[in-house]
Amino acid sequence: MKTKVLFLCTGNCCRSQMAEALLRHIDSERFEALSAGSYPAGYVHPLVEAVAEQWDVPVEDQHSKSWHEFADTPVDAVITLCNDAAQEVCPTWPGTPLTAHWGLPDPAFHLGTPEEQMQFALTVFDHLRSKIEVLVKLDFENTNPKELKAELDRIGKL
Repeated sequence: MKTKVLFLCTGNCCRSQMAEALLRHIDSERFEALSAGSYPAGYVHPLVEAVAEQWDVPVEDQHSKSWHEFADTPVDAVITLCNDAAQEVCPTWPGTPLTAHWGLPDPAFHLGTPEEQMQFALTVFDHLRSKIEVLVKLDFENTNPKELKAELDRIGKL
């Protein structure tokens, strides 16, 4: 059975979309990548598509989703990527998912020229890629939840 990881942001248009695409790209055999937002924007930000294209990471089937779409979906881990989503009261998912916060700035709101915005989005994408490469090395099946939680928190500080 695949380990389900749900990435949350407020709008589900940029960082959580990047994380979903990256996890699916890096290890879709062991992991099921999901993303959602508390107040979904209704679109995937063009920066996500531009950055993903540079890394050859597919995003074409992704769309902005509400976290309510996953209210009845058992997940193994819920990872918030923005400080706003981390402060909100999240729905209760079936089971006991591990939670962690990997706070990263939102490229969708980065000011600057289009080139500076793209560079910033590439930097955030690279940080997410580094974190997810560590995540996929975790043994969710054979590690106790307390140790997994500590590892997810540690990854958030990388």
